Amino acid sequence: MHTVVIILTVIVAVLLIGIVLIQKSKGGGLSSQFGGAGAVMGVRQTNSFLEKGTWTLIGLLFVLSVISAFTMPKNATGAQIRTSVETQAPATELPAGQFETPAPEAAPAAAELPAEGSAE
Repeated sequence: MHTVVIILTVIVAVLLIGIVLIQKSKGGGLSSQFGGAGAVMGVRQTNSFLEKGTWTLIGLLFVLSVISAFTMPKNATGAQIRTSVETQAPATELPAGQFETPAPEAAPAAAELPAEGSAE
């Protein structure tokens, strides 16, 4: 359900971007782009249609956002995450390209070192 709501939200957002880009900031809008548009719909009707379409898409985007918040999958609580991490075995494999470095060996004690100059 959540995926459907997200897809609808993206479609409405793209339509809203398109309808806003069609409008001009000075009020010319779609009617000034086409010479015959004034004869068919009239300048005021075209601007009114674009304005109503913009507000409709804004309202639809708001409603879809609220619906998306309610249909979103729920996250696990902190206690559930903590117990699931504690029960998992530690990973023994390293990612590709990484090598485990051996622990440094302890230095031999001074008594075990051969004396300088003595030949064995």
